[in-house]
Amino acid sequence: MKLLHIDSSPLGGNSVSRQLSQRVVAQWRATHTGTVVEYLDLAVDTPTHLSTDSLGFRLGLDAANLTDIQRRENEVSERLVSQFLAAEVVVIGAPMYNFSIPTQLKAWIDRVAQVGRTFAYTDKGPQGLAGGKKVIIASSRGGVYSTNPALAGLDHQESYLKAVLGFFGITDVQVIRAEGVAMGDAAKAQALNAAHLAIKASVAVPANEAPAELAA
Repeated sequence: MKLLHIDSSPLGGNSVSRQLSQRVVAQWRATHTGTVVEYLDLAVDTPTHLSTDSLGFRLGLDAANLTDIQRRENEVSERLVSQFLAAEVVVIGAPMYNFSIPTQLKAWIDRVAQVGRTFAYTDKGPQGLAGGKKVIIASSRGGVYSTNPALAGLDHQESYLKAVLGFFGITDVQVIRAEGVAMGDAAKAQALNAAHLAIKASVAVPANEAPAELAA
């Protein structure tokens, strides 16, 4: 089994999402022997944002007419989408930044969102081509959004990730969440403890057997 572990926070050891994603991967490996892990640190190996040079894979440009820069950018896109498609399990460390996701993670999504690879347009609408994977999102948030109706509409982090993964045809998406981590030491400790318990309880068993409240 191949597991792709992705981190996107630039905060290093101070990152809550990195702590959670590492725990998820460690728990997965402990309960799924033989798992091969490939690690992608988007804060270190950050793909450039889409530009006229990096849009070749979307525009269908003739390879013979590409510039050296465009060819290198196409190679980056091909490497990232191939790596994603080869994984059976994907763990994504995703903090909330300004109600959304880090720009590094968005750049990665823009590279793997490829017609004919992860999705296709048909006469019945878009169709996901990357189904059959399990994705675990290690989510961290400074505030509390999941239980606060007044703030729920500001969540363009988890909601966006679920939407784009669903567009790729991935329906087995699990969120391990630590929120309220910027609301004082006690709130942070409580959030981390709850997340760690969720990891132990839900990553150790198939998602369809995990308690519903742990697969929120």
